[in-house]
Parts: sequence; C-alpha cells; structure tokens
Amino acid sequence: MSHPLDLDLLKTFVAVVESGGLSNAAPLVGRSQSAVSMQIQRLEQSVGRELLVRGPQAAKPNAAGEELLAYARKMLRLSDEARAAIARPEEIGSVRLGVPEDYVAQFLPSVLAQFATEHPLVAVELICEASRQLIPAVHNGRIDLAIVTRLPGETFMAQRREPLVWVASPNHATWELDPLPIALFEVGCGPAHAHVLEALKGADTAYRVAYSSASLSGLIAVVEAGLAIAGLPRCSVPPSLRTIGGYEGLPPIRELEMSVLCSPAPRSTATQCLHDFLTRELSRNL
Repeated sequence: MSHPLDLDLLKTFVAVVESGGLSNAAPLVGRSQSAVSMQIQRLEQSVGRELLVRGPQAAKPNAAGEELLAYARKMLRLSDEARAAIARPEEIGSVRLGVPEDYVAQFLPSVLAQFATEHPLVAVELICEASRQLIPAVHNGRIDLAIVTRLPGETFMAQRREPLVWVASPNHATWELDPLPIALFEVGCGPAHAHVLEALKGADTAYRVAYSSASLSGLIAVVEAGLAIAGLPRCSVPPSLRTIGGYEGLPPIRELEMSVLCSPAPRSTATQCLHDFLTRELSRNL
C-alpha cells in the first residue's frame, strides 16, 4: 500500500522550484539548506522518481517534477482552505475590488497572492477602472473596495505616497531630444497628467506631447520604442524600462497619494479582511 504524500515535503518542493534553488528555499521554509536537500530526497524516494535537475547554483523541475508541481500546489491550497474553513468559516465570501490599471501590473499580483495565502476562502473579483470612476463606484456600493489615487478636492486620507518617476527606453537617449517628447495619461485618468506637466513647466523645459492614452500598456509601448519618455508611478515601472531623473536633466515630479476606500454599506468579514490587508500593505514605507 502506497503512503500518502507528505505536505511538508511538498511545501519544500514548491519553495525550491519557485525560488530557483535549495539555498534560496531554505529561509522560506525555515530550514537549513542541508535539511531542504534531505526533504527533497525523501520526496523523491516517496514517489520513486527524481524531480529536479540540479545545477551548481540552481535547481529546476524535470518532466516528473513539473507534473508533481501542479498537484503539489493544489494539495497545499486545499490544505489551506480546509484549515481556514474550520478555523475561520466566517471569512468565506467574495469581494469586488477596484484598482486603476497603473497599479495592477507590478504592484498588485504579489499583494493579492499573499492575501490568497493568508485568506484562501476569500474570492477577489478585480475591476480595473480609473480612480475617477472607482471613487463614486465605492460610494454607491457598486464595488466593495478600491485602491485609488486621491484626486483634487477629495478629503479622505492618504495611506501611501507613491513617487512618480521618469522612465525611458534603455536603448534610446530620448531625454536628449529637444523639445522633449513625452507620453501622458489622458486628462481625467488621475493627477499624474497634471503632475508631469507641472514639473516640466516649473523647470521651463521645452516639451511636446508625443502620445496620450488612458492605457498604461500603451504608454509603456511608446516609451519602449524610444518615441517618448513618461512619468509613471514607481510601482508600475516594468523591468523593460529605465528609470531616469536629475542626472539626465529632468525635474522631480510631485508624488501621488494612494488610499483604500471602502463602501459605506455594512462590511462582510471577507471585505474587512481585504480592507485591513490592503491598508497594511499600502502603509508600508509611507
């Protein structure tokens, strides 16, 4: 009779794969590198197959490892859900969360992944709209929560001050062009548009608007092509772009103020959990 797979061994295996190596996984599972190695050996003995291709600095799953990885993640997720269902049954539910596009790509995935680990019974429905649409949507109860940029005239408190930084293609010295070509979010998408123009006018920098869009991906594509530079929230800058600034002769840009808004309707436990979690995450490095 075969023995059931050990969840602790599966957790270590997933950590090794996701971190890229035994030494990287050790602090994630609270064990020494030698203990991690022994756990992987025990798991391989349990399934009767080698699971990793080991190199001098990294370890990657082989074909058998890739197959087991999918099952391991499912089993660990079910374990977390079962534990939460017994210990915190009141957290079961869904939450409608609104977020502007410029905060989604880089900032949100890791945050929501961590929330899903801590609260596996809460389903998050993501609604991507500009802050100008999200603020009234929260107030009228169309959505439960929203991460928004504080707009002029709004009285709610900021929970994070997010720098706006200049970005350019690493393959083009676009900032040397005169007048300076810039890519902007459209008017109405939030304060970033006004902050960028305010910075350029305050520094008496000659510029031309080469591109204007409500789409973050559109701005990034234009900048990657070397057709313009842009001012983006630091949390939205992809690895494909280079951050530039004073060294290239560019003025500082006024920062954005981010907040978590919650509907005035009575909050479910699931909504309160996500609200508290997002408030904590946004308040880091305020």
